[in-house]
Amino acid sequence: QLAPENTGFIGVETFASLVHSHELPLDPAKLDMLVALAQGNDEGQVCYQELVDLISSKRSSSFKRAIANGQRALPRDVLLDETGLGIYKRFVRYVAYEILPCEMDRRWYFYQHRTCPPPVFMAAPRGLSQIIVFLCYGARLNKWVLQTYHPEYMKSPLVYHPGHRARAWRFLTYMFMHVGLEQLGFNALLQLMIGVPLEMVHGILRISFLYLAGVLAGSLTVPITDMRAPLVGGSGGVYALCSAHLANVVMNWAGMRCPYKLLRMVLALVCSEYRPPPPAVRGPGRAQQLPRCPAVSSEVGRAVWLRFSPPLPASGPQPSFMAHLAGAIVGISMGLTILRSYEESLQDQCGWWVLLLSYGTFLLFAVFWNIFAYDLLGAQIPPPP
Repeated sequence: QLAPENTGFIGVETFASLVHSHELPLDPAKLDMLVALAQGNDEGQVCYQELVDLISSKRSSSFKRAIANGQRALPRDVLLDETGLGIYKRFVRYVAYEILPCEMDRRWYFYQHRTCPPPVFMAAPRGLSQIIVFLCYGARLNKWVLQTYHPEYMKSPLVYHPGHRARAWRFLTYMFMHVGLEQLGFNALLQLMIGVPLEMVHGILRISFLYLAGVLAGSLTVPITDMRAPLVGGSGGVYALCSAHLANVVMNWAGMRCPYKLLRMVLALVCSEYRPPPPAVRGPGRAQQLPRCPAVSSEVGRAVWLRFSPPLPASGPQPSFMAHLAGAIVGISMGLTILRSYEESLQDQCGWWVLLLSYGTFLLFAVFWNIFAYDLLGAQIPPPP
C-alpha cells in the first residue's frame, strides 16, 4: 500500500509515520541506524530489504557505507557516555573501543553482540591446550625452563625438526611446545590480551585463520632461512595477531578512543626483562660459571639470544627465531585486510584475493623447498633425536 509501484522503497517520513501509528517493536538503536541509512541516499528513502537485513543483524558493504555517510544524523551519544551498564556490557564496550576505529562500527558491534558463541579458540584450544602440554612435559622431565636442552624433550612427536620434515603434522603441532615458562607466559598473555578481544569482534573463523596462517608461515620459513634449526612455540601465530592489531591501531590512531591504547602497544611490543640465572657447569677440575646474559627487553631478543648464544652446551642447534618474523609479516599483510573488513565479505575484495594468492604461492614454494632444497644444496642437518 505504501509503495504502489512495488519499488521496495518508501520515504523516510512515511516510514516514521508507519512506526508511530503501528507501534512497531523495533530496537531504538537499529531504528536510528535505519534513519541514518535513509539520510545517506539521495532520495531519502527506506528500502524494505535493508529493513529486513537490519532486523536480522546482517550488513552488506553498501549498507555499511550508507550508514557511515549518514551517521551524523544519529541522535544517540557516543558509547562512552552510556551509564547503568553491567560488568559484561562494559567489557563489551571496552572491546569495541579497543578494536574498532569507527564509531558506527563500535555502536553496531555493541548493540548486536551476543555472548554465544564465546571466544573459545584463543581461550580453550590454543591457550589451555598449550598450558596442559607444557605442564605434562614439565612434570615428566622435571624441568620448567630451557626445556629444549633436555635430551628427551626434542624427541617429542610435536616438535618440528629438519630431520623430520616428512612428518607434515609437525609444521603445525610445534605451536604446543615451548622453551620454558617465560615463552609460554608471554604467548599466553598476548593471546588473552589481544587474541580474545579480536575473536570477540571478528569471529572465530577469521582469527583462527590468521593465527594458523602465522603458525604455518613460521614453520615453513625456518627451513628456508635457518635450515639446521628446530622450532618450538606458538610465537608465529601470536605475532600474526599482534602485528595485525598494532598496525591497525597505528593506521587508525586518531579514531581509536580506548584510553589505554598506548599502554597496550607498549605491553605488546615490550616484554619484561629476561635474566636467566647463571647455571653452574662442571668442568674438569672446578666448577665454571657461565656469563650472565645481558638484559633483553623483547621476546624476539630472547629467541635470538637462545639461538646464537645458548647458555648451556647442547647436542644441536637451538630453536629458530624466524617464526616470530614470519608471523609478523603475515599479520601486517593479511591481517590488516581481515581486521579492517569488519562484518564485510572478504570474497568481494580484490586485495584479499591478491594476498591469498601470494600466501598460497609462498606455501607452494616452501613445500618444494623442503622436498628438494636440502639435497640440492647438500645441507648438513643434525641427526633427528
